[in-house]
Amino acid sequence: MKHLKTLLFAAVLFIGATSFTNAQNKIAHINTQELIKAMPEYKAAQAEIEKLGKTYEADIQGSLKELDTKLKQYNAEADAQTEETNMKRMEEVEGMKQSLSQYQQQAQKDLQEKEFNLLKPITEKAKQAIQKVAKAQGFEYVLDAQTLIVADGKNLMADVKAEMGI
Repeated sequence: MKHLKTLLFAAVLFIGATSFTNAQNKIAHINTQELIKAMPEYKAAQAEIEKLGKTYEADIQGSLKELDTKLKQYNAEADAQTEETNMKRMEEVEGMKQSLSQYQQQAQKDLQEKEFNLLKPITEKAKQAIQKVAKAQGFEYVLDAQTLIVADGKNLMADVKAEMGI
């Protein structure tokens, strides 16, 4: 009976140690941001966002020059105009400033929306590749390496890049 208890105790310890070892091996990590930045789709999306940003910037700079020109003209002609005309001109300039401010805010909003819409399918593709590699290699958990303090587990970066053809 004593041998049976000893044998049973040894079996429980063996199973527990095996489970603990397996649990440690089922955790991996990857730097998702680094993976996404390595994707060709990301580079194309960034180029498109940059192009749109430059277009908005050119429009804003053009409007600023137009505003500056009007201000200089109105200031030069202010002494020759009636007070009523000068007040209308000031209101016109203030309206232009408000329109420009609204345009800048809308441009920023449009850029953020465009970036979100372009990056969403890219991040989904990366997530699917990570899930596929993790499942194929038997990992139960994959952590983002950016938030890890100690990363002794398997780094899936090379395997996921290979899966995606990067």
